[in-house]
Amino acid sequence: MDGLMSVFTAFGLSTAAGLNAYLPLLVVALLARFTDLITLTSPWDALESWWVIGVLVVLLLIEVLVDKVPAVDTVNDTIQTFIRPVAGAILFAASAGVISDASPVLALICGLLISGGVHAAKATARPVVTGTTAGTLNPVVSVLEDIVSLVLSILAIVVPVLVLLVTAAIIIWFIRWRRRRRERFSSAEW
Repeated sequence: MDGLMSVFTAFGLSTAAGLNAYLPLLVVALLARFTDLITLTSPWDALESWWVIGVLVVLLLIEVLVDKVPAVDTVNDTIQTFIRPVAGAILFAASAGVISDASPVLALICGLLISGGVHAAKATARPVVTGTTAGTLNPVVSVLEDIVSLVLSILAIVVPVLVLLVTAAIIIWFIRWRRRRRERFSSAEW
């Protein structure tokens, strides 16, 4: 059962990294350093070092500030296209004990795909938000993304089963949002 829970944790953390690369990394680093909620094995235990935690704090502050500015957030999402999937791969491999024992490459690929998929959805939706609201809702959407990333990161570690429910809710919401958007667009053409 612990193996299954660690897989849920890995999925949740890599999903959260698709929204904000540094927040789940920092959550894992701090919880691994100060609690027994998560234990990182080598080489992932390097996340617990003070210099890594310090770098993550600085990168998180930059990400949080830059992501609130219309147009700049699009540039940031372009840069994050390479960073978020890597963060998801690291988090998946670091937290999925059962999978990483069997195949670290499989764990890295799973994290890369999950985080990359979430990032792709976010990067697709953000320009629409900017265009339809003239950028006025960008800070609100960005704060919501950060909150979801933080909550998902904590839930993935504390109550991994809830990750499935939260992730399913996010996917359903995105599919419905996308469907409504397409319906409005197609009805506007006629």
